[in-house]
Parts: sequence; C-alpha cells; structure tokens
Amino acid sequence: MTAAHADRAELQIDRPSVTDGAALWRIARDSKTLDLNSSYSYLLWCRDFAGTTAVARDERGEAVGFVTGYVRPDRPRTLLVWQVAVDEAYRGRGLAATLLDGLVARSSGEHRITALETTITPGNTASERLFTSFAERHGAAVEREVLFGEGLFPDGPHDPEVLYRIGPLSL
Repeated sequence: MTAAHADRAELQIDRPSVTDGAALWRIARDSKTLDLNSSYSYLLWCRDFAGTTAVARDERGEAVGFVTGYVRPDRPRTLLVWQVAVDEAYRGRGLAATLLDGLVARSSGEHRITALETTITPGNTASERLFTSFAERHGAAVEREVLFGEGLFPDGPHDPEVLYRIGPLSL
C-alpha cells in the first residue's frame, strides 16, 4: 500500500451533519480558489443536501475535505457537483478523487445517477484534472461548454463557468 493510500485509509468518509457546516465553510475559505458562500449556506447544505454531499474526517472526527452536490430537479439522474475542497494539510493524497468516487457511487445507488455535471473556471487545472480523470476511471465522455459567461455575474469581474458534462457513467 502506498503512503497516499495509507493516509486515505485512516480517513472516514460519510455524510455531513449540520455541525460540519462551519468546517466546510473554513475549508472552502482557506482553499483560496472556491467562490466562498455564506456560512449560513454551508449549514443549510449540510442539512438539506447531506445525502448528496460527502465529508472526509480525520482520526479525531474533524472534517478535512468535502464534496457538495445535488440531484438536478430537471434531470433526476444527474448529480451536479457544486464544490470540492480539501484542507491544505491533506492535499496531494488523492482525497478529492476518493471523495468524488464515493459520493457518485452512493448517489448512483440511491438516485440511479448516470451522469455528473460540474462547472470549472478556465485555468483551474486541479479541478480540470480531477474531473477528466474521474471520467477516464468511469469510462465516460466529457462534454464542455460555457454555462455562465463572465457578463452574467453581477458582483464584478468573474471568469466564465464552463460546464463539464460527464456520462454516461459505468459504475
């Protein structure tokens, strides 16, 4: 077993509880790459979308990474991944991929998910690698198109959000 696999083996991956909301907010804030939502939104996310969210916990039970997502109302077999973040001390160990694979497997069983969507801003190579390697592992095609152009964002300059459609998934 490699060191990265040994590190992941010590972590527990499960659903979040409301008490994880503050930790998810902190991890997102400290990532310095995610659009930070209000702390209130992370609390709601942990309550209302716990079934489509995964949290990695260290040996003390503290959240060290997460993937948030939801099932698209108009496409009930599509999981949209909203955010992926890993605490800096746990990066470079494949934890984001483990979280993503685990969440999609769980969601596929509960919601019969056959496709995944996410948005990535141009230049976010870590996310681009995470999702293209996910598609390769699951034998799925990747389609890309601009979902929200930079002119749609009301709060100042924002890079466009490129939609990645991955599917059909072979799980």
